[in-house]
Amino acid sequence: MNRKIFKLAIVLLVIVIALIAFVPPQADFMPEEKRFPYVTFPLLPPLLAIALAMATGEIIPALFAGVWVGALMIAGYNPVGGTIQLIDWYIENATDSWNAAILLYDFVLGAFMGLLYTSGAVHSAARAISSRIRSARGASTAASLLGVAVFFDDYGNTVIVGNSMRPVSDKLRVSRELLSYIVDSTAAPVAGIALVSSWIGYEVGLIRDSIVTLSEEAKAGLISVAPEYEAYYMWLNAVPYHFYSILAIIMVFLVVLTRRHYGPMLQAEWRAVREGKVVRDGATPLLPTEEVLGAEPTSKKQASGWLFAIAMIVLVLVTLLGLWATGAEELSRFWETPFTDALMNADTAKALFWAGMATYFVTFAWVLLGRLMSFSEVMKQTVRGMYLMVLPNTILLHAWCIKSATDAVGTAEYVIHGAVVAGLSVFLVPLIIYLASMFISFTTGTSWGTFGVMMPIAVPMAWKLALIQYPDNLGIAYLMAFASIGAVFGGGIFGDHCSPISDTTIMSSMFSASDHIDHVSTQLPYALTAGFVGIILYALLAAGITSPLVLLPAGIILLVVLHRVLNIIYSRRVKLPPVVPNYP
Repeated sequence: MNRKIFKLAIVLLVIVIALIAFVPPQADFMPEEKRFPYVTFPLLPPLLAIALAMATGEIIPALFAGVWVGALMIAGYNPVGGTIQLIDWYIENATDSWNAAILLYDFVLGAFMGLLYTSGAVHSAARAISSRIRSARGASTAASLLGVAVFFDDYGNTVIVGNSMRPVSDKLRVSRELLSYIVDSTAAPVAGIALVSSWIGYEVGLIRDSIVTLSEEAKAGLISVAPEYEAYYMWLNAVPYHFYSILAIIMVFLVVLTRRHYGPMLQAEWRAVREGKVVRDGATPLLPTEEVLGAEPTSKKQASGWLFAIAMIVLVLVTLLGLWATGAEELSRFWETPFTDALMNADTAKALFWAGMATYFVTFAWVLLGRLMSFSEVMKQTVRGMYLMVLPNTILLHAWCIKSATDAVGTAEYVIHGAVVAGLSVFLVPLIIYLASMFISFTTGTSWGTFGVMMPIAVPMAWKLALIQYPDNLGIAYLMAFASIGAVFGGGIFGDHCSPISDTTIMSSMFSASDHIDHVSTQLPYALTAGFVGIILYALLAAGITSPLVLLPAGIILLVVLHRVLNIIYSRRVKLPPVVPNYP
């Protein structure tokens, strides 16, 4: 009954949102190219997609509806113009070099995973690893540690951790929902604060652009002084104020080590332990391995677990080499460029595609030369493996298209206008920036897009207000700039972490073979808890407690207390013990 009421409420919300979309134009603050006749509610496409996805449990029709409405909005609700725009977005996103490389990579990954699975390599590796990891807690802890260790890229993290730990976690009855939560929570949150990652170049570049803007204004006499620190130094000083990512990572280990859950995750874990069902009945995993490839290996002689291990090692090493090579000044002599410098300019999509191809050829050669399968059988399983990626790639393409829709209708500009209030105290800036970044990233499904929109606003706003309100204290200007940078990154990663239309969230579901809506619904309570504690910390900062040495410990204590309280309350509500047994 509760679920029926929830669905009814979502449908009513969608109707209200649709009606608001036809309010007469009042959006004078919007850029001129994003003022459309009849429509002044740029939140409609993402909110419609999210509401329909949560209400129906079907992500593709929900995303399509959001894209379709966005196309109609910018065409003035002309169905012909909307259709043309819709087709243009799908073509642009499918043919974009980055997106195309990711789509191709996914198909190649499905190909070698098909061979690893049907040759028995996955099964052998699972038996070998589970002989050392003997419990559900051990499997989930190992996945968490591996997620932190694979810090260099969020996409690479989801691929490596999800694929390598799924056979072990399945055998030890860890729900796919928990595995996908671990994968997602150690992807963007880890890459966003790692000292060396594929994110650093983009993040530091945005900070550098803001510093340049302020420097130009200082030369023109518009402000008294500009920041003198280098962009990377400012990034480093902002990391302690990157509250969300730090708390999200701590939250992972908190739920994994205590085996205490709340929300739908508690029920999912009890189902896995009691019934041995790592996915619920009726679920639609984004990687339906057993349905497509069968429950058991098809090869006459089962492959060694070493094949799986070597495939994963090749995947990691070639990814790292690819990041180094694509980010170097000269591809032919990439080793002459320092790895950390190259990583800032690396083409992650291309590096992953190279790694996928290398891994496939290694797997192909091992299976064929070891006479585990005939050539025709290898090709058959290759194609079947690629078929695994049709649904995930379809969802990814729709997610990219709804990003195009939100860009076109001005979702970010709309939210920013609502967040920026005249006469704002400089100590409130990080909190406002954090809330705006959270909302933008959740509704658009992109952290990098949020960074790009918010950073040019956050740093100048914090710096200028500090100079106006505290002209004799440059330390406050730097402090507020550091905190605002952390707020942009933390708020942006919140949406990347838990939005159902985020590509990283989709890939976490994909490589953990979890039902996407189940992954979102079980992860969201944990993400909201970490996000709420982040709000409290920025509020404390606004109240004058500015040291991260005080704020972070306070945040961790509050996170621990909230986790325990919510666990007890929810377990009583659903009449389940608060601690899930550590199977076996």
